[in-house]
Amino acid sequence: MSWNPDQTHASIETLIVPRARDLGGFEVRRALPAPERQMVGPFIFFDQMGPAEFLTNDGIDVRPHPHIGLGTVTYLFKGEFEHRDSLGTRQMIYPGEVNWMLAGRGVTHSERTSEATRQHAHGLFGIQTWVALPEDVEEHAPAFEHHSKDSLPLLDDDGIALRLILGRGWGAKAPAQMHSDIFYADVTLAPGAQLPMPDDHEDRGIYVLDGSITVAGDTFEAGRMMVFRPGDKISVKAGDRGARLMALGGETLNGPRYIWWNFVSSDADKIEAAKLAWKAADWAKGPFRLPPGDTEEFIPITDAMDRMKIKTPKGSA
Repeated sequence: MSWNPDQTHASIETLIVPRARDLGGFEVRRALPAPERQMVGPFIFFDQMGPAEFLTNDGIDVRPHPHIGLGTVTYLFKGEFEHRDSLGTRQMIYPGEVNWMLAGRGVTHSERTSEATRQHAHGLFGIQTWVALPEDVEEHAPAFEHHSKDSLPLLDDDGIALRLILGRGWGAKAPAQMHSDIFYADVTLAPGAQLPMPDDHEDRGIYVLDGSITVAGDTFEAGRMMVFRPGDKISVKAGDRGARLMALGGETLNGPRYIWWNFVSSDADKIEAAKLAWKAADWAKGPFRLPPGDTEEFIPITDAMDRMKIKTPKGSA
């Protein structure tokens, strides 16, 4: 493996400052979708969860909710929670592991801090992303994969520690089954270390989690997402304190996507149909089921949500 750090002619096409929301002592910073850009490659949603600290008996309780037309990716730096879904999956996730859930034509899931963890003070810090699907995969049957920390490729060289979470890059390939060409990596850089971005992916971006990086003479602190111009040779250099960042991107889809709540689709009518199905709450005969073992509650579509318009992609009629 060669890092080839002398790739210095970089161009930043888009700079995104995430929007922060306080969810009652738990902060979420959303970088995608943004007014400046809907997607980076197929990544259409990017949330930094925390870092947050919880007291004894506290934790997260994300009630069952639906998805269509996307894949969800959960990756933690600190803490844990339990994933349950309508496929019957019940899976804990811990730092460095990956949960990949393909929603396809429809899936329901919940995420809750375990009872064992609630017995003491604890923290949570991680990233959740959505990957928009190619049109021919939007109607696939839902699926779920969990991959352990040890199963993910780890590249360690010249002050760079890179764990490949999804897809292919830097001569490695992650185990989760992808439906488009993609890369997603957790990268820690020692002070002054340089990371070249893959030059065989159409779209490439970086989100700075900690420390700072320099790109073509400009410095960017934590909490910034940079999207680079396709085709340019890109190298980023860590500042004096080093840096931790998420590198992401891949091939662009054949067009933008419609978004409403937890639904993503190339067809707005499919979103309307999913909305009506979830409102009907017909778990026996409808297209959605509640996760086994977590059927006592769910997130309803409220009147205020119902008045929200489906976000129309830029450039569409």
